[in-house]
Amino acid sequence: MIPPLEGLSVVEGTAFVAAPSGGMTLGQLGADVIRFDQIGGGIDYGRWPLTEDGESIYWAGLNKGKRSIAVDMRSDRAKEILTALIADAGTFLTNFPAKGWMSHDVLSQHRDDLISLNITGNRDGSTALDYTVNSAIGYPLVTGPVGSSDPVNHVLPAWDLICGQTAAIGILAADRRRILHGEGAHMSLALSDVALVAVSALGHVAEAQINGTERQRFGNDLYGAYGTTFTCADGTSIYAVGISPKQWSGLLEATDATIAIASLEADLGSNFGDEGERFLHREAVTARIAPWIAEHTIDQVAQRFDTHGVCWGRYQTFTELVESDPRCSTESELFRDVEQPGIGTYLTPGSPVAFGGMLPVEPTCAPRLGEHTEQILSETLGLSAVEIGFLHDDGVVASA
Repeated sequence: MIPPLEGLSVVEGTAFVAAPSGGMTLGQLGADVIRFDQIGGGIDYGRWPLTEDGESIYWAGLNKGKRSIAVDMRSDRAKEILTALIADAGTFLTNFPAKGWMSHDVLSQHRDDLISLNITGNRDGSTALDYTVNSAIGYPLVTGPVGSSDPVNHVLPAWDLICGQTAAIGILAADRRRILHGEGAHMSLALSDVALVAVSALGHVAEAQINGTERQRFGNDLYGAYGTTFTCADGTSIYAVGISPKQWSGLLEATDATIAIASLEADLGSNFGDEGERFLHREAVTARIAPWIAEHTIDQVAQRFDTHGVCWGRYQTFTELVESDPRCSTESELFRDVEQPGIGTYLTPGSPVAFGGMLPVEPTCAPRLGEHTEQILSETLGLSAVEIGFLHDDGVVASA
């Protein structure tokens, strides 16, 4: 099939998670994304996790499907080259300081319908990272065991990932406007704003302002509905949820708890058809569901839960995910075994958006640093072999 974003070109100058993940999202849907880096690699080129040979698995994971050009970013000639590339592509994504030659005002002098998106930490341009944003947004103080008072930061950089997806959507929105009206766009996106929008959408802002209440810690219990952790007879931990009526009835039937829960409802004068009531009485509910799970192995629980349509999941490590979960294998259409130069062959996903049941672009590896330098200079900018040779000799550019 024709990749959905074929024809869209993006130049990316980025580091860390948010901006590179946004560019990769576009690339995985077929856009031509050219990433530029300082010769030798930027601030995140050697970030953990690393292979035994010091290759960054992290960097490779966030730059799949892109092309790479390596330049001396302190060189005026390199800045001219990058300016020409951005003008040719017409779309620029960065989280570097958008000043001087990298500012929209300067770049748009070379293309008046230029689209540029600059990701910042805070809206005023000051520095922030996922973990510093998260510390101020409220979640670390409602995450963790009941009764604990210490903040618990989530290890998933959620705000970075959401910010990257928001950046990709912003670029697509601006590109649509350019197609329809011929206009460029100068966009900025603050990581902290992304978090504030999300925390508001989930009701936390209004809860504090309107209700005047402070969210408590509930451990692994699902707030406002029913869901919690259970342990099987063989020690395997699982999470089971009963939100919709079907999920709730299926959970009770699977654990032989229907009669016991009905009796509990009668004793409490409650109606567990209301998910809020299930939450309020969650400890008593769990006490009637947990025994059946505790008496059966994970295989027995899985078979019973699947038969009754229970919404559940198994706790597992990253290693267990890779070694035993068919969703993270070549049995899944999402993953392919892809050889990453310098690292080896490992499971690599493409875009999760399926068109007509098919993934639009085959998963590919990340480029070696500067792998496409000569190709980009020659094919995109039309430089001759002699000109490219002089640029190498002068240390303006480098190839893999």
